[in-house]
Amino acid sequence: MLSAGLPQGTVPKLERPGPLRERVYEALLELITTRALRPGQHLVESELAGHLGVSRQPVREALQRLNTEGWVDLRPAQGAFVHEPTEEEADQLLSVRTLLEAEAARLAAANAGRPGIEALEELCSQGERAVAADDVDLAVATNAAFHAKVMELAGNVVLSELAAQVDRRVRWYYTPVARQRGTRSWIEHRELIAAIASRDEQRATEVMRAHTEHTRQTYHRREQA
Repeated sequence: MLSAGLPQGTVPKLERPGPLRERVYEALLELITTRALRPGQHLVESELAGHLGVSRQPVREALQRLNTEGWVDLRPAQGAFVHEPTEEEADQLLSVRTLLEAEAARLAAANAGRPGIEALEELCSQGERAVAADDVDLAVATNAAFHAKVMELAGNVVLSELAAQVDRRVRWYYTPVARQRGTRSWIEHRELIAAIASRDEQRATEVMRAHTEHTRQTYHRREQA
């Protein structure tokens, strides 16, 4: 086990083809987003490099970039640490998410055809199976895919680009509460699908707003749970 705290097999060694710097960055960001690297965890360049099968240079560059983007804190004489988000940071991000996704739900209700609705239903079934199997990683990934599909069905490119900017942080905040949200989250997804299928824009907006608000409240209550 690495002192960086990565379970063996969490990340495969990177293949050489392609821009190595970018691939190291993406690998580390995915580990942070999924909380394989947890908030506050010390990140040791040499150990991360050995785990990824690369030299220390692309790891150092990736950590500097992650620091600029707010994922990693570089502390003088101490090194790099995964950023620990404050309650205020989480609240601001999740509030913005509510605004974006409520509008996406409204537009999806106005624009979605039968194939799009069927795609949402299939994703919902996958999420329900993941919850039943207590597969948190799959539940988180399927939840992200479901919301991305709603955004796609909205048909607004600018809205999608804005949502993409916060998507990974939403996953970061959702992961520790995914088990608590559990079945209830997917019941709410079913309610959203029904509103979209019936082309009820107001209802779709209300359901999505309540759904994302429940996630925000659950995040703030997570320590109590």
